[in-house]
Formats: sequence, structure tokens, C-alpha cells
Amino acid sequence: MNNPRPKVKLSRALGIPLTPKSVKYFEARPYPPGVHGRARKQESDYKVRLREKQRLRAQYNIREAQLRNAFAKAAKVEGKTGEVLIGDLERRLDALVLRSGFARTIYQARQFVVHRHILVNGRRVDRPSYKLRPGDVITVAERSRAIDAFRIAAAGGHTDSVPPYLEVRHDALTARLARLPERSEIPVVCDEQLVVEHYSR
Repeated sequence: MNNPRPKVKLSRALGIPLTPKSVKYFEARPYPPGVHGRARKQESDYKVRLREKQRLRAQYNIREAQLRNAFAKAAKVEGKTGEVLIGDLERRLDALVLRSGFARTIYQARQFVVHRHILVNGRRVDRPSYKLRPGDVITVAERSRAIDAFRIAAAGGHTDSVPPYLEVRHDALTARLARLPERSEIPVVCDEQLVVEHYSR
């Protein structure tokens, strides 16, 4: 992932910067890539809903099948389906590693989990999709703490905005999911109602 270009292109296509590196590129060219990027085209309702679904997928770095399954589960739960869906996605281990400030991007967070650097309640978990429950504690494995990325995290390098549903001690590289996230607190750019409409058609 040394080359930021693919993520930049995706960021511009979706209208949101997906990585810190893509922010400066996105700010310089905040329109879709390609020769017709600047042209304002009339968009169909389908295209608008599709892009919103793709935005949500990109921010959690999940496959279409994973999002479709998450939607099917959310649709069976009482409450607003879109809010339930995002609340459920936010409890993924890779998402909470990112929100805790232990990783800079969702891609890096996923890598840390897959490479077994992360513990949940003292046990190694290597599934990015693992769902945390209130009270669960994330820690960085002792042997992994010498890695530069975690040293930066321990020094508070990624502490810009830890959401209120997490209790984080960066110096100890531990985070606890204090309670279920509320939609208004989840830093995801998405009109979830459009995603619901996309899957409900």
C-alpha cells in the first residue's frame, strides 16, 4: 500500500477521503476521476443509492456479500434499519482498532488484526469481522508493541477524535467498548437510508 493512487481514485469517485494520504489529493481535485469528472451529470436515483452503498462498503473495507448479510440481519432487528446496520458494522474489531487510534486507516487496522497483533479480552483474534460487545477490551499484543505504528499510537499519534463509546488508554495500548455506539457518534459519511432503499428495491 505504498502507492496511494488507487485509494485516491476511489476517494474521488465516492466523494470522501478514505485515507490520510488521500486527503491532500482529494482537496486538490474534489471531483470524480476521468475526463468527465468535473461535468455535473444528471444522476439516476439508482446511481445515487448505489454510490452511497459503495461509500459505506469502502469506509469499512468490506465485501459486497458482507454488507448484504449485515443488511439482512439489521432488517430483522427492531429500530431504524440503517442505524442498526451502521451500529453493527461499527462493532467490527478492525473498525474499533481504527477508532481507538491504534491504526491510521481501516486497511492498516485490518492488517493488524489478520497478522495477530490484536487481543480481545486477552485472547488473540485474527478476524477483522469479529463483533465486540460492551465491556470487551482490545489490547495490542505485548510482542507487537515495538512496531513503529504502535509506538506512534502509544505516544498519542492518532488520537484526533476517539468516539465517546470507547474508553482508550493510548499509553497502555488498550481500549474498552464502554457501550453500544449511537449513529450520531459514528464517524462514517453515509446517508444510510439510501443504502436501505438500495437493498430494499
